[in-house]
Amino acid sequence: MRLSAPIGRQAMAFILAGGRGSRLMELTDRRAKPAVYFGGKSRIIDFALSNALNSGIRRIGVATQYKAHSLIGHLNRGWNFFRQGANESFDILPASQRVSETQWYAGTADAVYQNIDIIRDRAPKYMVILAGDHIYKMDYEMMLQQHVDSGAAATIGCLAAPRKEASGFGVMHVDASNQIISFVEKPEDPPAMPGDPEKSLVSMGIYVFETDFLFDQLERDAADQHSSRDFGKDIIPYIVKHGKAIAHHFSQSCVRSSNEALAYWRDVGTVDAYWEANIDLTDVVPDLDLFDQEWPIWTDGSVTPPAKFVHDVDGRRGMAISSLVSGGCIISGAKIKRSLLFTGVRAHSYCDIENAVLLPYVQIGRSARLAKVVVDRGVKIPEGLIVGEDPALDAKLFRRTENGICLITQPMLDRIGA
Repeated sequence: MRLSAPIGRQAMAFILAGGRGSRLMELTDRRAKPAVYFGGKSRIIDFALSNALNSGIRRIGVATQYKAHSLIGHLNRGWNFFRQGANESFDILPASQRVSETQWYAGTADAVYQNIDIIRDRAPKYMVILAGDHIYKMDYEMMLQQHVDSGAAATIGCLAAPRKEASGFGVMHVDASNQIISFVEKPEDPPAMPGDPEKSLVSMGIYVFETDFLFDQLERDAADQHSSRDFGKDIIPYIVKHGKAIAHHFSQSCVRSSNEALAYWRDVGTVDAYWEANIDLTDVVPDLDLFDQEWPIWTDGSVTPPAKFVHDVDGRRGMAISSLVSGGCIISGAKIKRSLLFTGVRAHSYCDIENAVLLPYVQIGRSARLAKVVVDRGVKIPEGLIVGEDPALDAKLFRRTENGICLITQPMLDRIGA
């Protein structure tokens, strides 16, 4: 990890973490999407935060809004090590109605606008605006360097995505010098990339500006009664039309260990995508290397005991195969296969668990059989429950996706008297 960066030390990262993430269904009933657990011990927001820290950025603000209690608790526990006297800062910025007594954050641009006074106190020369709900490793220093070298008014992180999936993103056209010549937010019919009709060039929701220029744009936008107060819908299209906006390709700054062949970026915004991205980590050589010590993913460092495996008789052997098992887990005579267990999971005797994502402190009763499931934090699976073998029954009792993944929460079990 690089401990300092020439431009990063002049920058502040502002992470937009207020999104509800409704496509994750009941997983976001009690928490914002950036606070959803990922990878065994992390939260989704830890990736953007770790990228900023590893890139040498030591001034960070996090704007929260929707069901922020879980997120704020995580940030207070895991990210409270910045030193104010060393030109470092970490600000949690709930929608506190600073501009109006009746106005919460009206959009992504408004979330920054309402905190201009705090940003001004931190005195960064550059602002790096980040979405807090994607899984990736990226060196923002390289993007900052391109921004300075190009003389751009705005630099926008981008990547190539399948055209059929691009309607959920901002889509751009660029010229030979990577200057953006058009930008459309979430078009119904995304334009294709030149020479590749199956893909579109989409925004990652990562923007770099000089701070004074950004303030000018936010103040101009705030005075526009017709604006939706959004970077993708308002701020970026205006700059593309009236100034110089440059595209920064993710491949130029993606961080990869020797075990990572591809530039990894995921929007885990659906239950299917969330399950798949977590289960993929159990591969012998996964596309995302969480064991990369050169670019660690920092998170809450809560102290937990080691994972424990007990019983060793036929039919009652505590074991895990091709799985990630976090601290505090006890596998007591249960069989775990190709699954990911977060902190404090307890699986009791004769359980058979396969292709499962079990969030913290889940308890699995004796003789339960679970396959292709996501089980929410603290859920108590009753003895003998079978999920993943009868699609019609699963769909009746739980949230079952098109790909056959079952999301299980405690209220669902309570409704059936389990």
